[in-house]
Amino acid sequence: MRRFYKSVSVRPSGSGYEVMLDTKPLRTPARAPLVLPTQSLAEAIAAEWAVQTDEIRPAVMHRTQLAVTATDRVAPNRESVIDEVAAYAGTDLLCYRAEEPLSLAERQHAVWQPYLDWCAVTFDAPLLVTRGIIHKAQPEVALAALRRAVAAEDDLRLTALHTATAALGSLVLGLAMIHGRTGPEEAFAASVLDEDFQIERWGEDAEATRRRAAILAELVAVADFVRRLSG
Repeated sequence: MRRFYKSVSVRPSGSGYEVMLDTKPLRTPARAPLVLPTQSLAEAIAAEWAVQTDEIRPAVMHRTQLAVTATDRVAPNRESVIDEVAAYAGTDLLCYRAEEPLSLAERQHAVWQPYLDWCAVTFDAPLLVTRGIIHKAQPEVALAALRRAVAAEDDLRLTALHTATAALGSLVLGLAMIHGRTGPEEAFAASVLDEDFQIERWGEDAEATRRRAAILAELVAVADFVRRLSG
């Protein structure tokens, strides 16, 4: 899509803020009004539109995509999204440790266990750890507690949590990031710990480098999105 507007601005709208493209308010693909809860978030989204050149590139407009997804897809399908996010707890990345080499297992424990301990204390949801890749069922009380934690988020934060959890492969890391327990760089490093271990031995190819950079950029935007929701 080619750029069709000259100016971008922000204006109050009811209890929130709208992004204006020239004289028209920004709408979602489903034609719903995009009203943001804080001026800070509206300004960040406006900035994404302002820096577009002749061709609009939605793929790099992460904050806009999060807000649009929350409005068009998460809000009308909230229960199914909660189920999808909560399901990650049943096979959370942090619960599966290497049997060997010992150096990898020790690194996993050192980096991952503090997140699991935080999760157990914060949400009363202790998850079990196993070695190897064979599935280990988690306690139903822990899974129920984590589902309640996911369901407690509003539509915008739920969208951010969904994006972070899917990118990290871990609900525990997603929650830790959304709740400020860790930053996006640290969460990403924890999620690619196994991959980094292999890179140290065999090196990294260019495609993997691009993929990792794209994931990290998305996580940084998610963290900024959540921060701006608080004004």
